Amino acid sequence: MGLADEHSGHTLTIGGAEPNVGCIWYGTRMKRSRILVVDDDRDIRGLVRELLSRAGYDVSEAESGKAGLRQFYAAPPDLVLLDVSMPELDGWQTLERIRDLSEVPVMMLTARAGELEKVRGLKGGADDYVTKPFGRQELLARVEALLRRSGPRGEEPTTYGDGVVTIDFAQREVTVGGNKVALTPLEFKLLAVFVRHPNQVLSHEQLLELVWGDALSGSRARAKLYVGYLRQKLSDAGADASMIETVRGFGYRYRPKAG
Repeated sequence: MGLADEHSGHTLTIGGAEPNVGCIWYGTRMKRSRILVVDDDRDIRGLVRELLSRAGYDVSEAESGKAGLRQFYAAPPDLVLLDVSMPELDGWQTLERIRDLSEVPVMMLTARAGELEKVRGLKGGADDYVTKPFGRQELLARVEALLRRSGPRGEEPTTYGDGVVTIDFAQREVTVGGNKVALTPLEFKLLAVFVRHPNQVLSHEQLLELVWGDALSGSRARAKLYVGYLRQKLSDAGADASMIETVRGFGYRYRPKAG
């Protein structure tokens, strides 16, 4: 199926041959395509996982929309297979939240074959729509086609730098101008969310979902508190506190600045 094998680490530079001051750069490594299967039916999840794993994909699974979103934000996949009919947070609601921040390909899985259901899925941002029961070879062909159309996604960042802040995601280390910054796990996750969405306004609800895994389980006060903690620690290490900008009435925006 033309899948890439894993290779030794290498560096991809964005904005220049070296991580110059004022440009954003990411260190990356090659990876196999990662697929997230979200379905409340354990048998279907197991079947799809076995099928895709044998085809050479890295597969993770979730039993609900909420669990799927937590996995999605913790380790962004290259493709999502998403069941429509699930309790609490159904496929449509889960798709809407995925589309808030990502254009990752999403294939809807459903037992409903009606044309209106397919139209709803495609208009809602889905990239494909497969009706249960589905043929194994058909599913593999559709998965391969979606990944091919979405373009090469063979690299995942392991390091980040923007001239002021440098992050080693693997070692969970942060430095500002060469000074190490001691962050709690939640603070580190919050910073990772910001640098992965530079110059993009993130609402309180989006931060709660991206960092804590559920926008409904927290409060704006919690997001505000941890943004304050993070700002203070970065500022103490020499960064400009305005790198994390408050956008009144909306949320926050990370603005990389030259050192």
